[in-house]
Amino acid sequence: MRGHDEQQEGMFSYLSPEKRVPQDHPLRGLRVMVDAALREMSPRFAGLYSHYGRPSIAPEKLLRTLLLQMFYSVRSERLLMEQLGYNLLFRWFVGLSMDEAVWDVTVFTKNRERLLAGEIADEFFEQVVKQARAAGLLSDEHFTVDGTLIEAWANRRSFHPKDDPPSKGSGARGRKLLRDTHESSSDPESRLFKKSAAGQAKPSYLGHLLTENRNGLVLQARVTESGTRAEREAALAMLQEMLEERNAVSKRGYGEPPALTMGADKGYQEEKFIAGLRRLGVLPHVAEYGKESRQWPNWLTAQEREHRGFAKSQKKRKLVETVFGWLKTVAALRQTKFRGRRRVDWIFRLAAAAYNLVRMGKLLRVAA
Repeated sequence: MRGHDEQQEGMFSYLSPEKRVPQDHPLRGLRVMVDAALREMSPRFAGLYSHYGRPSIAPEKLLRTLLLQMFYSVRSERLLMEQLGYNLLFRWFVGLSMDEAVWDVTVFTKNRERLLAGEIADEFFEQVVKQARAAGLLSDEHFTVDGTLIEAWANRRSFHPKDDPPSKGSGARGRKLLRDTHESSSDPESRLFKKSAAGQAKPSYLGHLLTENRNGLVLQARVTESGTRAEREAALAMLQEMLEERNAVSKRGYGEPPALTMGADKGYQEEKFIAGLRRLGVLPHVAEYGKESRQWPNWLTAQEREHRGFAKSQKKRKLVETVFGWLKTVAALRQTKFRGRRRVDWIFRLAAAAYNLVRMGKLLRVAA
């Protein structure tokens, strides 16, 4: 017999969001890792808020909400709040009860400056990397570096001449460049830049990643202004920071650190960059080009070129492209909705931590 299409609103629900989420749902494993990182950050959160006044929305809930936005490619915070109103899975992950009211969308705008000032994205990223290291997922020897273009929230037509341009340019021999004479009225820190000769120059920033070669997890992430030397300069800075952390770990009694190799594409085939790697004690596994030309810049030594791990580094360096693909499509960072390098850098690091969580969840199959 056909059932009746009766629609009657129930007054009570006897199942909590905890019971409604399947035990094998992928978010359960991610929630375990996220909560572990947030517990370690509790003292940092306590220092950001006053001990007086009304209690604010817990920063842990705000961060879980932003992670959900990246996991599920929600294109705006307004839609995110709408989802949080009726999506029980989202409510469970964030930590909201069935009847708890959803916040106004301006909560993120008001609290973001506090989280920026406290360098919360940096700390959260570091906590996630610590979990990956404790689980034995990271390589201590072989790494890859690369950069990608992030379109700024600005238009080409927003660029206009500066009111007070500098007397000396930032180009070779003090030559003035476009970034010296013009700036965007929408986002003054963005730069017109293109990575390929066939591309179109767009208002943009450059996002940089340093990954390890075992599982392709991100160890360092940062955003800089666009420029021809920005990728190589950021790579050396990230490598230096990683080496300092690595040396600090080795001094705590974990033995002598092994030798390092650094894979990179042909955009890093530059004399100063390769010399910088050698100064840091890192073997350059940089892709070479132009071998047919008589002007081929033969900067790698025969020992470096014939190293037994060179070919493997060139294969493994493709893993960083997977990270960029996830950040631009799933985390929706192909074009940032934030203005100013500081904010773009903050969301880029948080997105890199989100990628690590997703990747670690697949590798570890963490059970709740």
